[in-house]
Amino acid sequence: MKRVVVCGTKFGQIYLSALREGPMKLTGILARGGARSAAYAEQHGVPLITDPDQVPDLADLACVVVRSGVVGGEGTELATALLARGVHVLQEHPMHADELARCLRTARAAPAVHHVNTLYVHLDPVREFIATARRLFELQQPLYVDAACSVHVAYALFDILGRALGALRPWTFTATAPGAPFTCLTGTIGGVPLTLRVQNQIAPNDPDAHLHLLHRITVGAEGGSLTLVNTHGPLVWSPRMYVGRDADDRFATGADHLRLPSATTIGPAQAPTFHDIVTKLWPQGVRRALTELRRAAEEGQDPLRQGQYYLTLSRLWLSATAAIGRPELLVQTAPQPLSAAELS
Repeated sequence: MKRVVVCGTKFGQIYLSALREGPMKLTGILARGGARSAAYAEQHGVPLITDPDQVPDLADLACVVVRSGVVGGEGTELATALLARGVHVLQEHPMHADELARCLRTARAAPAVHHVNTLYVHLDPVREFIATARRLFELQQPLYVDAACSVHVAYALFDILGRALGALRPWTFTATAPGAPFTCLTGTIGGVPLTLRVQNQIAPNDPDAHLHLLHRITVGAEGGSLTLVNTHGPLVWSPRMYVGRDADDRFATGADHLRLPSATTIGPAQAPTFHDIVTKLWPQGVRRALTELRRAAEEGQDPLRQGQYYLTLSRLWLSATAAIGRPELLVQTAPQPLSAAELS
C-alpha cells in the first residue's frame, strides 16, 4: 500500500516534496486543472486528474490538502467522496467536529481509514518537546501552561498540548477583552491552568502569511519549566530558582541545585533555517503522518481509534475560537525579516 494521490497544490506543494523520497510513491495529482497543478504534475511525472472517481485506479491513499468547510473550503466533501470509494485519507487540519464525524462514519462504512494531519506534532522539535514534557510529568505534576500562537495554527497547538499533557479534558476558556495583535485566553486544558495569547488576525489578501509566530509553549512543574521557543525549536529547560536561607538568615549559596545552569537547551541549540523548514522539516513531518495512515490502513484499524481523540480536539478548538471571537481582518504587505546580526 504505497500509491498516493495528492489533492490540492497550494500547501500541497509540501506533500509533493515529501513524496520525492520513499517509501511511498506519488501516482497522481487531483486538482481543478489550473496551470500550477498542471506544472506540478509535469514536474513530478504523474497524471493530473479532476475527478475523484479516477483516484481508486491510481492510489490506495490520498492526501486532502484542501481547506475544510469550517475555513471556507471543500476539503471535507472531497475527503468523504474518496473515503466512500475505499481510499484512505490524510486530511489537513483544522476540521469542525461535525465534518470529522461525517468523515469517520463514511470511513467506517467503506471501510477505510481517515486521519487528521496537524503536521506540527510530527516535526522533530515538537516531538522532542512532547516526549520531554511527558518525562517531566512522570516526575512531577504539571502546574501551568503558558503559550502563544497565531489563530491559523491554534488547532495544532491544542494537539501539541493534548499529547504533552496526556489529556485534553477537562477544558475551560475565558477570553479577556480583545487585544491587538494578541487576545488573551485563560482557563484550563487537561485540567491544567492555561494562559494563551492568540494573534487573532488574518490578512485576506494573503491569508496564510503575516503570522507573528506559529507556536511558543511553556509548561511548568515544581522543578522548573520547559519551553519550546518556537515550533521549530530550540527546546529550553529552566530549573526553578530557589535560594534558601541559612540559620543566620543569609542566602544559603552552598546548595547543590544552585550549581545548575539557569537555562539549558535540550537537543539542537539553534533552530533550522526557514529554507530547511519548508524543504526538509515539513516534508519529513508529512512522511511521518502518511506512514501512520499507511500502518493503520494495513492493520485494518477502526477509524475511530484515532478519530475519537480528534473529535475531542475539534470540539475543544471550537470552544476556544468561540471564546476568542472573530479575527481582525488586515491588509498587509510582505514583512522584512531581520537577522540576529542586524541587532548586535
